[in-house]
Amino acid sequence: MSATATRYTYLGPAGTFTEAALHTLPEAATRELVPLSSVALTLDAVRNGDASGAFVPIENSVEGAVTATNDELASGAPLMIYREVLLPITFALLVRPGTELSEIRTVTSHPVAQPQVRRWMASNLPEAVWESAASNADGARLVAEGRYDGAFAGEFAAPIYGLDPLVKDIADAKTATTRFVLVGRPGRISSATGADKTSLVAWLPDDHPGALLELLQEFAVRGVNLMRIESRPTGEGLGSYCFLIDCEGHLSERRVGEAMMGLKRICPQVRFLGSYPRADKQVSTLRRPGTSDDDFTEATDWLSRCLDGRADS
Repeated sequence: MSATATRYTYLGPAGTFTEAALHTLPEAATRELVPLSSVALTLDAVRNGDASGAFVPIENSVEGAVTATNDELASGAPLMIYREVLLPITFALLVRPGTELSEIRTVTSHPVAQPQVRRWMASNLPEAVWESAASNADGARLVAEGRYDGAFAGEFAAPIYGLDPLVKDIADAKTATTRFVLVGRPGRISSATGADKTSLVAWLPDDHPGALLELLQEFAVRGVNLMRIESRPTGEGLGSYCFLIDCEGHLSERRVGEAMMGLKRICPQVRFLGSYPRADKQVSTLRRPGTSDDDFTEATDWLSRCLDGRADS
């Protein structure tokens, strides 16, 4: 097995929530884990054949989509999602040893962290100045270097950078969660488990009344529940958008497969991003009568009988 086949890249540096989430995957124990400084570099390592997998954040329950990941998946050479991880997020205020809360004048962290600790800061550090860092772990590094007084990061990052967790379990939202995905080059998807998710990108044909409704109806009429839909500009001018979509179910299920075919008929471009097990293990439910695989098979058989002159009621 080549070195690249056992190498995963992830959004670094060491000590990020991304690294913590990656370590929840069993296969991470047998892989070389390489931190990289941006989502683009992390994914390009897979595109270039330097790694077999890339692990990146894709959305947060407080801040929403991670736009860098969504944009990279929608553009460039195609990639596919094979796994997802949900990680509950709480922050610790990391400081140099001996620092008191009253001494903190400047704090730093990744911009996505700020909405998750804003109310805590207003109550406990109302005069502190916030400045953004490239990542939560990079903020910890900057504190260790003396450039800031405190950093909001995972408590697990403290020993890496020689810091102390002055305050732990900081979170404005009680259930803040970040979703991460393991991405690889396009290949065979895993078998359906009954608790699956399918991801894709669809481009609208043009800007006209009802264009988005037409796209959504392909899912609605087949009883496919949409779990997430995000619009992103295509870069081809104002009014030109693509939509990143997560839906319940697996591509091998008839209702999902036919919804995808319906999109392909009406959209100039559809990019399949994968069908993979849901991290929450919630089993998909049929939300509309007549949308089970047996229902689709029965309807197909009936149509064949009609074509052969053997139609029944």
